[in-house]
Amino acid sequence: MNLLQGRRLIDLSVTLDNNPWSDPPPLLPKIDYMDHQQGWPEMAAMFPGLEKSQMPGNEAWASERLSVTPHNGTHMDAPWHYSSTTNGGEPAFGIDELPLEWCLRPGVRLDFRDAPDGEILQPADLEQKLAAMNYTLSPLDIVLVNTAAGARYGKEDYLQRGCGIGRAATLWLLEQGVRVVGTDAWSWDAPFSYTRERFMKTQDASLIWEGHKAGRDIAYGQMEKLTNLELLPDSGFWVSCFPYKIRRGSAGFTRAVAIVEA
Repeated sequence: MNLLQGRRLIDLSVTLDNNPWSDPPPLLPKIDYMDHQQGWPEMAAMFPGLEKSQMPGNEAWASERLSVTPHNGTHMDAPWHYSSTTNGGEPAFGIDELPLEWCLRPGVRLDFRDAPDGEILQPADLEQKLAAMNYTLSPLDIVLVNTAAGARYGKEDYLQRGCGIGRAATLWLLEQGVRVVGTDAWSWDAPFSYTRERFMKTQDASLIWEGHKAGRDIAYGQMEKLTNLELLPDSGFWVSCFPYKIRRGSAGFTRAVAIVEA
């Protein structure tokens, strides 16, 4: 049985590389590459007496060494990332305990590419967008927010681009039964530069990471640094987004893919 018959796949995941603009400097990933010649000492150590000339093309193996956080590249945040507790005081769980049934579900794309950078979306913004689409959310729908940041991934201004989803809007989604959301921006919240400016003016700490912190109330998974959202229809597709299991991890790398009718 061909499960993909009549359907096509759209990759929603960015490529992890040494791009200097994908994350703030302290959080940048570092990839050291080892080619087929540089891999010879490792191979020789594992097979005493082996001569490189005995290998096809005189080649050993290629490999990489990674220095990363699980928040580099496209990833899913776990409730543990937001708080030590969730759901009214329960211990928050890590990415290794995120329910699998949350991660293969119908998807909904909310197009907010025209929202100003730094704007914080509210429930009314989401309700109006869904009404214009004539779409009613169902429990466990995966909601993807398409922002102005998606087109700027890997560019110098990426971290400053895109709108954020506020606490009230995040809770509104969760109250509809949504348990996985995603954005093509660096963060589900507004870019930190805008939040920092608001905090400096008001000294209101509730503005900091307000969308993430909604996970203290209701546990949810949150994807960041998605790509190609503009290629999706508004609805009528599925999303596969199973995160890598890291014991008690605050996040897991995710190869997010959309399954779209051809």
